[in-house]
Amino acid sequence: MTEHQNLKLIAIVGLTGSGKSTAVDYFTNKGIPKVHFGNMAYEMMAERGIEQGEENEKTFRVQIREEQGPDVYARRIADQIKHLASAGQHRVVVDGIYSWDEYVFMKHEFPGELTVIAVVAPKHLRYRWLEDRAERPQTPQVSIDRDRHEIQDIQKGGPIAAADFFVMNDGTVEHFYEQLDAVAEAIEF
Repeated sequence: MTEHQNLKLIAIVGLTGSGKSTAVDYFTNKGIPKVHFGNMAYEMMAERGIEQGEENEKTFRVQIREEQGPDVYARRIADQIKHLASAGQHRVVVDGIYSWDEYVFMKHEFPGELTVIAVVAPKHLRYRWLEDRAERPQTPQVSIDRDRHEIQDIQKGGPIAAADFFVMNDGTVEHFYEQLDAVAEAIEF
């Protein structure tokens, strides 16, 4: 049991382009604070004076995990969550858990408080959305390479496969939101 009463966390996981950000935004637009795994690399790179960029980030993510352990980001995220809980927050959205080690750490650190929701979308839709997005559009080949990297190198598939709930993102945004509401209601979030 943790030191924070009535704490509930929802972690949104999924492959790139599945709709994770849309799900996170849905909850944050309701006033629920978020913590973001993806920003950890940028924050830590800035602390070390390393210039941002895709290649630097990729190299840094591998290097920092080798230096400080595979759950380095999860430990920092846990501290942020505990800070929010100490400030009176009882609900927090966790944007992304990227590896199996991070998943195991978070489930251990927040037993009974963390619910993982996997956002799943068919590959053809994800690739089309990634190609059409305004920020950082990517070609289908880049999407294929990124999927391989996320599954093989980062082990992103574990948290997705072990999720507590699965939300299919292959219809209207309204239907997507209805599914998120159903999960939130089921866990009294």
